[in-house]
Amino acid sequence: MKSLNSVLNSVQHQYQRQGQQQFQRVLQCWAEVVGPVVAAQARPVNLYRGVLKVSTSSAAWSQNLVFERQRILQKLNQVATLEITDIRFSPGQWHTPAVTASPGAQLQQELWQAHPSRHPDAGQALPRSPRSATTADRATPITAFQEWAQVMRSRSRQFPLCPQCHCPTPAGELQRWQVCSICAAKQWAAPPR
Repeated sequence: MKSLNSVLNSVQHQYQRQGQQQFQRVLQCWAEVVGPVVAAQARPVNLYRGVLKVSTSSAAWSQNLVFERQRILQKLNQVATLEITDIRFSPGQWHTPAVTASPGAQLQQELWQAHPSRHPDAGQALPRSPRSATTADRATPITAFQEWAQVMRSRSRQFPLCPQCHCPTPAGELQRWQVCSICAAKQWAAPPR
């Protein structure tokens, strides 16, 4: 005869193992279901009681994927042979270590490395200015913004100028569009003459 607690614990562990196996199936087929571009911007983080929680890189991606929710849900249930009843999208857990280690992170990194607006120093930590010596000074949003703006100004001094607006422009943008990305977007948005 087993105690009620031991029976409940074994049932709970069996239920948890089933949930983990289902979640692993979702992770394995996620990129196939949503495609590589979406997989780089949205990653499953949890499956609980038939509800899949997906973390996105931004609120805009969450909003866009809400409109695709039913299609993704149907395809996931078909490909992974699961009984997922709903999907919830949120940018909330995007920067947690477990999420950034997912397969979509590699693709996102590759896309960013090839982006024409990328500056070679973009991945490096921003240097601290000697003005804000104390931790309290660095913690204020205004000081943090001022330091960031100063670093961005010093980086942009190295950039060539856009031939159209004469603003500092990453070399990749000039190679790709012959103007900065803002001028290029204005050209694309302008009605034909």
